[in-house]
Amino acid sequence: MAEPFTTEPCAAEPATAEQAAAEPFTAEPFASEPFVSEPFLARTSWAVRSWWLCARMWMRSMMAYRASFLLNLVASLVTHSLDFVVLVIMFEHTDRLGGWSLPEIAFLYATATFSLGMANLLVGSADGLGVRIMSGSLDTMLIRPAPALSQLCAERFSLRRLGRPLQALMVLAWSLAALDVHWTWDRVLLVPVLLVCGSVIFGAIYVGGATVQFWWGESKEIQNSFTYGGATLLHYPPTIFAKELVAGVVFGVPLAFVNWLPSLRILDRPDPLGLPTAFQYASPVAAALCVAAAGAAWRAGLRAYRGTGS
Repeated sequence: MAEPFTTEPCAAEPATAEQAAAEPFTAEPFASEPFVSEPFLARTSWAVRSWWLCARMWMRSMMAYRASFLLNLVASLVTHSLDFVVLVIMFEHTDRLGGWSLPEIAFLYATATFSLGMANLLVGSADGLGVRIMSGSLDTMLIRPAPALSQLCAERFSLRRLGRPLQALMVLAWSLAALDVHWTWDRVLLVPVLLVCGSVIFGAIYVGGATVQFWWGESKEIQNSFTYGGATLLHYPPTIFAKELVAGVVFGVPLAFVNWLPSLRILDRPDPLGLPTAFQYASPVAAALCVAAAGAAWRAGLRAYRGTGS
């Protein structure tokens, strides 16, 4: 005769309500959040993919109005070109500025402008962190299964920001053709390294400056003084500034590694501070340190964040 059917509690579940109340609650990480427990490379890959998915959404919405996009891009190119026109007009009245010729200063201008432009294109939206904190919309990003920093940097991604780096590349091409430089393998290699590392340094400054808004919501202009103000500083040769200022952008906020120090090697110029030659090749080290500092500041800001209180 068949045994009567009986039900028994599942081994993974408490048999009674009292046992359920006595057992502590444990939460498992979401399956859609690989960055919770995966190694560094997997977390980085997921962060980049999250950025790309958010940025692509904004690109698709922008390309729905292609005529408007093209007009905005042309307007951006023309507007940013005015900065270089000022330098050209300046050289109508002098042959040298701090001992540097127009093609040499054009090289400084182009490399600094390109680095700032790429950083602004990729992570420039991070400066809107303060608005999200005050409105409470940062909480929405924090509960999504994607890194909040990736979402923040891709917020309102705009291809019209390509105008700045494109204009800088045109000036860079002209300066390289006009310069009288003895090109060696290390000087040739320094040019792309300079552009990539400069973009990373400015990007880290964008993120690091934005994290100040976790504690001080009205600090956006402080960030702008180091990004836009720093790029304007780098348009001109270090020889026209006081040595104390030059030392400050080497050992303080490392803007000198964006283009000043590598350019001394490329253009065969003496170092006004007399630093070791290794500093002229140290842009990758400076970029890595900036990224580490910006990441630490972001994590500290998230730990200190307590919401809007509303």
